[in-house]
Amino acid sequence: MSMDRRGFMGAAALLAAPQVLFAQAASERRFVFIIQRGAADGLNILIPYAEPAYASLRGGLAIDPAAALKLDGTFALHPALPKLRELYAGGEATFLHAVASRYRDRSHFDAQNVLETGGKSPFQLKDGWMNRLIGMLPRSGKEAIAFSPAVPLAMQGAAPVTTYAPSTLPEANEDLLVRVGQLYAPDRHLRALWTSALEARGMAGVGMEGGGNRQDAAALGRIAAGFLARADGPRIAMIETSGWDTHSGQDARLARQLSGLDGLIGALREGMGATWAQTVVVVATEFGRTVAANGTGGTDHGTAAAAMLIGGAVQGGRIVTDWPGLAPGKLFEGRDLKPTLALERFIASTCAEAFDLDPERATQVLFPDADRYKAMPRLLRT
Repeated sequence: MSMDRRGFMGAAALLAAPQVLFAQAASERRFVFIIQRGAADGLNILIPYAEPAYASLRGGLAIDPAAALKLDGTFALHPALPKLRELYAGGEATFLHAVASRYRDRSHFDAQNVLETGGKSPFQLKDGWMNRLIGMLPRSGKEAIAFSPAVPLAMQGAAPVTTYAPSTLPEANEDLLVRVGQLYAPDRHLRALWTSALEARGMAGVGMEGGGNRQDAAALGRIAAGFLARADGPRIAMIETSGWDTHSGQDARLARQLSGLDGLIGALREGMGATWAQTVVVVATEFGRTVAANGTGGTDHGTAAAAMLIGGAVQGGRIVTDWPGLAPGKLFEGRDLKPTLALERFIASTCAEAFDLDPERATQVLFPDADRYKAMPRLLRT
């Protein structure tokens, strides 16, 4: 048998994967946070097609209402989101508009820090709100995983978090894995690490789809589902997506991004099986984009955006918004969609319902210094 350098490195990377051991969790609910890094354009994701100022301000970037996936008489989804449209029709998706965190400037790094830590200002807090959420759950319910090469800031903190990132290297064949297993068998420590790595590989479904598409969004959804659908698997997860900063050539770029997100969530739903009924997925970005298009076929950094709540546990088929309008006098600082719904309130309410937590305490722990808790309409099924 011959082994090229890349094949050996793939085996070594599998060996180096963190040990994945999940005890039985107290809750059957699964909570997944998908972050859209780069400031996703909510106005062309959840399109206010009936808003008179939308087409005039957007110009060539305005989505044709005839092509958009209409949800009601006011809003429609981008044409690249057919699976999300099906979930909405089936009562498994709620969309929120004019949503923003407390951050009001336009720096990606600062805004993502506020979104992930839950602080009032950038770098106020050192740990992430998702890690603090883990700390609020019973000891047997603290299993968590980030699908990224390193632990994202939202999940950093005192509670342990596992990470898993698909390798970009060619898949090691089964003969190689058997031989490596035989090599490590005499060493107790290496044997345990190798066994754990193979278990992680099995949960992720590596090798089932071939090596060519493991980087695409749908494949990531299948991998995440492989972990989350297990009875002894993690209950809290974070998935990172990037590339949402569309300063130029937005039409094609946003369509690709949204098609990937649609595929990711569709694969997650399919792969979760019966567990999908206990699943809650929050999708959010650090801030939105300008209402008016710029001179390079794109949009610049803005303020309010759209967010999504998806899953079998969601009481969906609704759009939640206190819509501010797009008339010139209604815009934030004369250029942006005005925020009317606090992202912190939405996330805290969702987490409290998902894990049967006191909503006021959840708000205080996850988002210190947030405004006093105000109840939202019921978000999840009882």
